[in-house]
Amino acid sequence: MNRTLSSLALASGLLAGGQAVAGDLLHWQNNSLTYLYGQDFKIDPEIQQTVTFEHASGWSFGDLFLFVDVIKYNTDATNGAGDGHTFYGELSPRFSLGKITGADFSFGPIKDVLIATTYEFGEDDVESYLIGPAVDLDIPGFDYFQLNTYLRTTDGSRPGSNVWQITPVWSYTIPVGESDILIDGFMDWVVDNDSNRRGDYHANLHFNPQIKYDLGKALKWGEKQLYVGIEYDYWKNKYGIKDGGFVSDNFVGSTDQNTASLLVKAHF
Repeated sequence: MNRTLSSLALASGLLAGGQAVAGDLLHWQNNSLTYLYGQDFKIDPEIQQTVTFEHASGWSFGDLFLFVDVIKYNTDATNGAGDGHTFYGELSPRFSLGKITGADFSFGPIKDVLIATTYEFGEDDVESYLIGPAVDLDIPGFDYFQLNTYLRTTDGSRPGSNVWQITPVWSYTIPVGESDILIDGFMDWVVDNDSNRRGDYHANLHFNPQIKYDLGKALKWGEKQLYVGIEYDYWKNKYGIKDGGFVSDNFVGSTDQNTASLLVKAHF
């Protein structure tokens, strides 16, 4: 499993690097930087600032999404991480059966059928590999709507392997006056539990939409370039840790996160 997903990620990287030679591989791309400031986080320090780089692109074989969070802690950690900052990212290539085979897989609301993969990486022991079937849906009003399902495999011996995750991803635009409000985001719903000699991993749900106003369009600077708004973050059993589960010797409280962050997002 690990070798397969690593090979898929490497292959997508090689394809990206060769776009100057074979430009027809890359159909479109978009990059952005986001600044977030929020409070009331759980397990991790309560107050955080985050800078996020995101890349999304469409290819002849499917699509690719990458993000990297660089997180600054404004308060002391209660989970044993006391260096004041950390990072986390995900690399998510998806492989379109329609594009690769040339066949039409559309049926009813289904636009395409894909194989979705993700590599999760970051500081300390967080690496995981995900793979599973996915569909792109044509839902009226939505800019796009993906439904990805994954079988999770952790890197190493920590619990959380062989559990299934359901991840819808969406974008919805609402015209408001001379500009737009964009509501986009994702939900990661891990539906299984897992236990081993290192501990327990519990089913968890992470709901993370952004509600953004297109300030660039309102100011006549160009649409879809500069947004301001909020990111809402609800995470039940954060990191798969149930209330009462072990975090660190000095952690007391709920592991359910319910907070919002102010954001500024620039696309380039």
